[in-house]
Amino acid sequence: MATHLKRRIAQALTDEMDRKVRQTVEGILTEVKARGDAAVREYSEKFDRWVPKKLSQAELDAILASVPAKTIEDIRFAQAQIRNFAGHQRAAIRDIEVETLPGVKLGHKNIPVESVGCYVPGGRYPMVASAHMSIVTARTAGVKRIVACTPPNQGAPHAETIAAMVLGGAD
Repeated sequence: MATHLKRRIAQALTDEMDRKVRQTVEGILTEVKARGDAAVREYSEKFDRWVPKKLSQAELDAILASVPAKTIEDIRFAQAQIRNFAGHQRAAIRDIEVETLPGVKLGHKNIPVESVGCYVPGGRYPMVASAHMSIVTARTAGVKRIVACTPPNQGAPHAETIAAMVLGGAD
């Protein structure tokens, strides 16, 4: 005989929970559409206990100082591996120009975009590797301006994620 560790809740209860979630999300979307950034800031304070802002250099320095040296070493190691491979990828993408007929030149030139925005998932389960893979590869590709953002973790910046973003070269 099977032993059930957990049983499904009643469909009516699930439907009611779904209705309440849908109603809440629709209300949030309506508020954001109507009030824009002001609503986003209010919801960030309510749900994340955080007021969205760009961290100052002093705040970034303090966060980096709070990260254990071994973690910083691990971040630098991972980013060096990613940077190395991204450099090889970049080198494999070559500009070409061919004269197919006298005076007819065809080709392509690879030019990195000027600016990128990188989202690094965070919250309860930060995805530090996303910082490595997006920021480091963009920097290696030659992107001049890299802006990165991540949600807070329990009302504060997630130190390891911020370290990965800063060490990776985000502006």
